[in-house]
Amino acid sequence: MQNVINLKINSIQHIGIPVTDIKTSVTFYSRLGFKNVMEEPFTDKDGSGTCVMMQLGSIILELYQLPEAALAEIRTRRHGHIDHVAFDVSDIDETFEVIKQAGLPIQEEAPVFLQFWKNGCKYFNTTGPDGERLEFNQIL
Repeated sequence: MQNVINLKINSIQHIGIPVTDIKTSVTFYSRLGFKNVMEEPFTDKDGSGTCVMMQLGSIILELYQLPEAALAEIRTRRHGHIDHVAFDVSDIDETFEVIKQAGLPIQEEAPVFLQFWKNGCKYFNTTGPDGERLEFNQIL
């Protein structure tokens, strides 16, 4: 068994779900009691997309619609697809260094800033043994 990495994870922050029609998905999750607590555009390599954070109690779902050019893969799936699980951390830079020192694969060269939430957030991703994407995220 490998050594445990000394990480300071607070909780699961959100679960990311790619969607093909953001308005339809927001309406669906609103019917389940979720509230739209943040909505922001973002830039992807293929153009612009939209991200909506839907919250019910302590559960946050990140619904995001990619640019039209990137939607083909999502539209051809037969079943839904959870894209990533995000862990809430208090210090993204410290977490980045701990993951880096542990030798885990990191997908970004440094934590990435997004103008989400009131003051933005920073995140980076690693992958688990089956390719599952694990995001570490700090809301600033």
